[in-house]
Amino acid sequence: MSMPFYVAPEQVMKDRAEYAQKGIARGRALVAAVYDRGILIVAENPSKTLHKISEIYDRVAFAGVGKYNEFDQLRVAGVRHADTKGFSYSREDVDARSLANLYAQYLGQVFTHEMKPLEVEILVAELGRDAASHQLYHIAYDGTVVDEVGYACLGGDADTITARLSSSYREDCTLAEAVSHCVEALAGPDRTLGSGELEAAVLEEGPDRRAFRRLRNGELAELLGEGGEAPPAGGSEEG
Repeated sequence: MSMPFYVAPEQVMKDRAEYAQKGIARGRALVAAVYDRGILIVAENPSKTLHKISEIYDRVAFAGVGKYNEFDQLRVAGVRHADTKGFSYSREDVDARSLANLYAQYLGQVFTHEMKPLEVEILVAELGRDAASHQLYHIAYDGTVVDEVGYACLGGDADTITARLSSSYREDCTLAEAVSHCVEALAGPDRTLGSGELEAAVLEEGPDRRAFRRLRNGELAELLGEGGEAPPAGGSEEG
């Protein structure tokens, strides 16, 4: 009788973490930053149809990096959970913290028990009633939750992008300044990102109950100081 092949649990977890990290690093990064009127989320994403940033509920947004089909499934699950909770109880009961905990439990369960971990990192953001109550939750592939303050960066080369953003960021900046800081942090010193290569959205107070709003190419180009609207570009499912 042959002996079963044994692998130490520490090695299994290490291999799964490396696998997930490599998959996430192949994608393009995104950043979120609090500004004077709300929360801005900017992602490097040339696709006009495969969104990395989406609305979950009235004041809650979702963003993901890594494998598109995997984080989009998480987005859909979050929308269904929020709709059910808001309908069964109250719209005010839907919040980013409970959604972040739900995502963390699921990602942690998959990472620990399934053969292949999810190659994703996700962000759940909620617009508060004032700047001090805005919430940014960064959930990693293994279910780790980080309550970010002021700004957050997800995806490949996140440490470098975070360092660039931290050198210029301040919470009381305008939307145009926040867009400039985030795009410069994503691009780095050796390249330039135009509006056609970016996806951006904000959570900010408005006349309607819903706070989520996409920055379309024309508005984003104006905020970036471009001469005109950038031409459309293609994209892929790995973002």
